[in-house]
Amino acid sequence: MKSILLLCLSFLLVMSCKDEPKQEQIIAEVNEDVIVTPEMMERAKDIHKRVITLDTHDDFNVNNFTDSINYTQDLKSQVTLPKMKAGGLDVAWFIVYTGQDTLSAEGYAKAYKTAMGKFDVIHKLVTDIAPDQIELALTSDDVRRIDASGKKIAMIGIENGYPVGTDIKNVEKFYDLGGRYMSLAHNGHSQLSDSNTGEKDDVWLHNGLSPLGKEVIVEMNRLGMMIDVSHPSKEAMRQMIELTQAPIIASHSSARALCDHSRNLDDEQLQWMKDNNGVVHAVALDAYVNAEKVAARDEALKSIQKEAADSLGVKWYTSRDEVMALSNEDQGKFFEYYGEVVRLANEKAKTIEGFPPAVNVADFVDHIDYMVDKIGINHVGISSDFDGGGGIEGWRDASETFNVTLELVKRGYTEAEISKLWSENLLRVLDDVQAVAKNMQAQSNP
Repeated sequence: MKSILLLCLSFLLVMSCKDEPKQEQIIAEVNEDVIVTPEMMERAKDIHKRVITLDTHDDFNVNNFTDSINYTQDLKSQVTLPKMKAGGLDVAWFIVYTGQDTLSAEGYAKAYKTAMGKFDVIHKLVTDIAPDQIELALTSDDVRRIDASGKKIAMIGIENGYPVGTDIKNVEKFYDLGGRYMSLAHNGHSQLSDSNTGEKDDVWLHNGLSPLGKEVIVEMNRLGMMIDVSHPSKEAMRQMIELTQAPIIASHSSARALCDHSRNLDDEQLQWMKDNNGVVHAVALDAYVNAEKVAARDEALKSIQKEAADSLGVKWYTSRDEVMALSNEDQGKFFEYYGEVVRLANEKAKTIEGFPPAVNVADFVDHIDYMVDKIGINHVGISSDFDGGGGIEGWRDASETFNVTLELVKRGYTEAEISKLWSENLLRVLDDVQAVAKNMQAQSNP
């Protein structure tokens, strides 16, 4: 890692040709090799205006999609329409997430209800709350058309195939509602697939995919829904690649060689992604970017975060395992105030001399560099995991999206390469997946 000096630069920043100019406080990172010159800054701003910036993983709280509290307002959520406009984030993949519960009819029914509620509020955002500001995209053509119109773009991903239950027809229902990618597991083995979490104790349910899970992979190919491998186990991923006729994605995973976590992809998995012509989206969640930095800083932050949470009158949890053990409802409540607690604690930490540094945009782009070197520029993308635990120094929320582009420009990436990283790679996979679906449907209905 290069040593980083953080400089605060204030300047007038036009984040997108579709957005109003706004005075922004930008964190620019300067190392011993690269100084951010005015010319470099202008070039980065121009590139950021022109490319379509697409974040493949943004969670949300359904309580923020009402007539009185919604994404047209500058809420504390890391992704809102004002933050997207301020940071020049064009496309947000809103995530229909359901936590893992018992593999039972009761559990499936509850998860299905949760998933349908999340689909409903995304549709409410684009049809009732802010149709003049954001529109749902189902294809790459939709993305480019909506972007040209000046609106922001919503897309839908499904995190955990658990709400499919045992009825494969639900996959098509989710597709018809706009779901364009799905992972077959989350934190815990589902009825479809083993999870990466099994690595901790070497306890597996299916030794990869279940028979139903294998049918779901074929069905996703038939429909044109991208397969997401960010949470399933390595063996499940291998079996998915063996079965699929289309490229796959990892919607929010970084390089395991740089951060040894089972949620990240090792070099063998990265090569599988290249061979499959898929794309891996590096994730800006600090624990998956630099575990050593996180451990040192978290230990120092514990008491400060507790104080911040106490000042807000909310309950604080000191580990991700504790959060994942909560009910879906309680997780939603936690992530609603999570960002504000983190912000308050980080502000306090800035006043303490010698405080352990936070994981930052430079650390994050190290993962992009590594994966580009390993598998090529055509197979790497960008994600935040905002409102689901994501956020790093310099990219704390959607309003700071420009900082990622700036770091890429500093490292010598061309505009064409930055465009691929931000959106073109993912849109190419979506096109390929939908082409496979069209061919499969034609063969079954000659």
